[in-house]
Amino acid sequence: MRSEPSFALKLAAGAVLVFLHLPILLIFLYAFTTEERSYQFPPPGLTLKWFAVTWNRPDVWDALELSFKVACAATALALVLGTLSAAALSRARFFGRETVSLLVILPIALPGIVTGIALRSAFSIADIPFSTLTIVLGHATFCIVVVHNNAVARFRRLSGPLLEASADLGATSFQTFRHIILPNLGSALLAGGMLAFALSFDEVIVTTFTAGQQQTLPIWMLEELVRPRQRPVTNVVAMVVVIATFLPILAAYYLTRGAESRS
Repeated sequence: MRSEPSFALKLAAGAVLVFLHLPILLIFLYAFTTEERSYQFPPPGLTLKWFAVTWNRPDVWDALELSFKVACAATALALVLGTLSAAALSRARFFGRETVSLLVILPIALPGIVTGIALRSAFSIADIPFSTLTIVLGHATFCIVVVHNNAVARFRRLSGPLLEASADLGATSFQTFRHIILPNLGSALLAGGMLAFALSFDEVIVTTFTAGQQQTLPIWMLEELVRPRQRPVTNVVAMVVVIATFLPILAAYYLTRGAESRS
């Protein structure tokens, strides 16, 4: 029988939530301030004009477009390679399998600055010019891990005899993949893709080392914080980043939670 949590425990939980989310609420608040150059509290007034200013800033649109393109490309690459690696490591047995599995998930465990320096060195040695391609490749290193982990977990729950029965009934490999494997992997891949998109969209450290002269939206925000012109514009853009990353993560959470309940 569950007991009612004490008042002290509720208070502590509330304090933790305030500590975690108060900075985000302040970002939202200062997107409406009438003050252009400083962060006075409370704000001297509230206005919606910064949304119109942000809408008319071409540098914001350029950075947003680049971030969206990179996140989509990195997610697509991660879905293909992450699913293939998950299938190989979960359905096959071979010497060094655990070592390969560790190497696949290592990029997300390493500090971002280590990954960024390694990628920059590799691109320089290979004489690859820094461009959108190098940003996509950099983001794909950790996006693959997210998709891989989701797909491996679902592959492990996929019944082996079900696949054997499909083969015994004369189904080709493509038919088995289409009618059995893909429906079982669908929600896991969708959740992994959403998480990968969110991670790529707001990534900063690896992007700093692989972008060259280009600016994704998070890099643009850092530049604006260092040399601000209109501070509230940065807060408006931060709201966009929060929403763009929060919604895919929330959707991925409900997708995987539903899958676990059905299992």
